[in-house]
Amino acid sequence: MPDSAARSEGPRAPESGPGAAFELDIDAPGELADFLRRHLELLRYRSVPDLDLRERQALLAAAEVQTRELLATRGHFAPRVTSGQKYGPPVGGTTQPNGTNQAPVHLWLRVEPGPVAVVERVGIDWAGPVSSEGAETSRRAALRESWNLPPGTPFSQVAWDEAKTALLLAVSARRYPRARLADTLADVDPQSHRVVLHVTVDPGPAVSLGELAVTGNQRIDADLIRRLTRLRPGMEYDRNEVLAAQQRLVESGYFDSAFVTVDHQGDPQAVPVRVELREARRQKLVLGVGASTDSGARLSAVHTHHMVPLVGWRAVTKLSTDREQRQFGSEWLSPPDDGGWRWAVAGELRREAAASYRIDARHLRLGRTLSSRETDRNYFLQIERARTEGAPTAVLNSQSANAVSVNLALTRRRFDSLPFPADGDGMALELGGGWTLDGQRTPFARAMSRWTHYWPLARHPRSGRAEGLAGRVVTRLQLGGVLARGDAGLPATQLFLAGGDASVRGYGLNEIGVRQSDGSVAAGRFLAVGSVELQRPILTNGRLSPWEWVLFVDAGAVANRASELKAHTGTGAGVRWRSPVGPLQMDLAWGSETRKLRLHLNVGFVF
Repeated sequence: MPDSAARSEGPRAPESGPGAAFELDIDAPGELADFLRRHLELLRYRSVPDLDLRERQALLAAAEVQTRELLATRGHFAPRVTSGQKYGPPVGGTTQPNGTNQAPVHLWLRVEPGPVAVVERVGIDWAGPVSSEGAETSRRAALRESWNLPPGTPFSQVAWDEAKTALLLAVSARRYPRARLADTLADVDPQSHRVVLHVTVDPGPAVSLGELAVTGNQRIDADLIRRLTRLRPGMEYDRNEVLAAQQRLVESGYFDSAFVTVDHQGDPQAVPVRVELREARRQKLVLGVGASTDSGARLSAVHTHHMVPLVGWRAVTKLSTDREQRQFGSEWLSPPDDGGWRWAVAGELRREAAASYRIDARHLRLGRTLSSRETDRNYFLQIERARTEGAPTAVLNSQSANAVSVNLALTRRRFDSLPFPADGDGMALELGGGWTLDGQRTPFARAMSRWTHYWPLARHPRSGRAEGLAGRVVTRLQLGGVLARGDAGLPATQLFLAGGDASVRGYGLNEIGVRQSDGSVAAGRFLAVGSVELQRPILTNGRLSPWEWVLFVDAGAVANRASELKAHTGTGAGVRWRSPVGPLQMDLAWGSETRKLRLHLNVGFVF
């Protein structure tokens, strides 16, 4: 700790208790006094009643030595430590542990820690032959660059141990799971308060994966399991790939539990990979209830058949209803191929409220999909039909519209933790193009993008991870546009609306659109939505609680021409609760156009 660190204004309160043989005063800067009080062995002897003067002197001498050792773990290698003992004023009529009314003995330690040592130089070497591969050379350079205790940082035993552990974990994560630290040295110069660090890493042999040994499967054949894991014999060992393989097995829906382990003691050219499984039931029915301020109470039923007879595909069928929407749909997915891609066939019937009218929509899709924890990729052919009720023909050019389109959808998620992220971002892009199937069969193109970013207000100085106590700023942006001739009869489902819990708060679901001459609202061809939200934790006794408070500003606009976009803003405050089923959002927002307060309730995190 630097010499400039604030010292306590006087001796700390003595450490004593009923029947204690002595009291101990520790005079040390800041939290060092508490640190010493937690670890000094001297305090273990307070319960010994018959300590004489020489025994107490010996204990104090040992305490001075231990204090210097403890301070060294905090980077103070040249402290000044003094100690002594004295009797307090007599305590009339009070019997002390020695059977007299003599006042208790006071022992004291005074600590001047001096400056904290600083890392001057770091050397990281590799035992054994040095690989000449370009990728391996770059990786070792990156490991040196990411060392957690670089020159110029304060030294402590805890930081030194953490840096060594982090280096070993990083080396063993890929290609070298048998890595070890062959030699470590922290060379301290107490006079200059400088530390030179040296680490020698013995990576051991490069390890490749062998064949999968699968147990616990009955209906699911081993070939499908191999395709789900994407772990191939001869593949370079990568801890993240092994964990991702286990995650894919769990998320596939075929299994209730899945464990993938690698036997590092086997032949390094083909280490055994063990896959232990417990298969899920062939069919599953999940009933759900929910509610939101956008759509009111919600009921749902989801049926999953993991292996449809004859075809072997997985079918997920869903029925849901709420105040604004009724939906029935089914998606059938083929088993994945060697690259993880699946064929997908989906159909849906939906009736929903959209601004000032209602839509009856249906679509049929055929395409391919690839999903992982961080990314989703889809391309598909879609045929759709949308019929509107209550909308003037001038708004949509047709009360009933049909279209065929080819679409590409990409999603990338890089959040630090789900479903409660504190750092990272998510991006999604949808591109499509096709023709209307009515009248002149007009071509059209559609694009929509979404971006959400969590900006932590503070990061840990060594790990770089978000500090939960500081909170974060969340920014959100959504842009969309449809290009087509002005008289094109586009399905209403291809157009845009804004407003609601997950859009612009302060407005109802799909309340923001193109205002018509009669006061009604219709969907438009261009969309822009943005949001900035400050999230700060609510502390209880200085510790994180499951609650947070938020302040936010939302803005959104919908128009038939990009030049006509006019923002509708919503501002407000709210709270978040880390519920067992995901974040519970409770917001109160003021709409600039409606001039009203609106309550928003929602549960879950989806991107």
